[in-house]
Amino acid sequence: MIEIGMHGAVRLREIAFEIVDRIRSNIYLRAIMADTLAKFGLVTLSLYIIFAVFGPYIVPYDPMQINYGPDGTSLRLESPSSDHWLGTTNLGRDVLSQTIYGARVSIIVGFTSATISVIIGTNIGLISAYVGGRVDDVLMRLTDIAYGIPLLPFAIVIVVMLGSSLINIILAIILLQWRATARVIRSQVLSHKERPYVESAEAIGAGRLRIMYIHIFPNVLPLAYLYVAFSVGWAIITEASIAFLGLGDPTSVSWGNMIFTAYGAEVLRTAWWWVFPPGISIMLLVMSVFFIGRALERPRDFAM
Repeated sequence: MIEIGMHGAVRLREIAFEIVDRIRSNIYLRAIMADTLAKFGLVTLSLYIIFAVFGPYIVPYDPMQINYGPDGTSLRLESPSSDHWLGTTNLGRDVLSQTIYGARVSIIVGFTSATISVIIGTNIGLISAYVGGRVDDVLMRLTDIAYGIPLLPFAIVIVVMLGSSLINIILAIILLQWRATARVIRSQVLSHKERPYVESAEAIGAGRLRIMYIHIFPNVLPLAYLYVAFSVGWAIITEASIAFLGLGDPTSVSWGNMIFTAYGAEVLRTAWWWVFPPGISIMLLVMSVFFIGRALERPRDFAM
């Protein structure tokens, strides 16, 4: 039994070292680690992801709870103190708890809408460029139409028509955010389809799907990763803008809703502790994904 246990421990150790080696050899991670701003972005993004996942266990108070002082009166617009590090709102709710909870909405909206929109845009770009002909004409005209529609006003119309919910906000962002990815991926695929490796694959009888997704797709994947990072930032800004206009999901705590509520209470200039935390959080989260995206522009420079 002891021998089996020692053998199992040695095997687990070998697996752990193998995982670490693979992580270190990842060209995307190496590109991030070589860039100081990207490392700052990775740490910042990781912190907000922790807030989003473990928020209910981290917050000192329920974000919707009205806090009262020893005399029984609600702590309205209390400045930062040892009990409430970021002060309270006009209803006596803890600002720090709301700021931590607000990360969940931004992370969900940002990563969900960015991932889906980049998947859609990448596939449209691949199919349009490789198939060509009428397919290319139709898909690119749809892309041109999408480019002619401004994102924020369109998202506002969708949310007004369908209702204020996170699902509708994500849907509104997805419906237009794929357009930039589609354009850029198409231009890259047009370049790759003329290269010898694609001509060789066609010569041996490889099908269109195999050539597009087995041969060409891995070569445009770094660009797709880059647009995921950028799309996360734009999605977060769009959600915060919609929430600031009072069209956010009323059942959830978000940074945009916090600023909108402070604006409605007419305390933007006086209750700085209520406005700055969500505003700075939006800025830091958007900056973090842009810094990471900046490092992902040239990941092949760090290939073994």
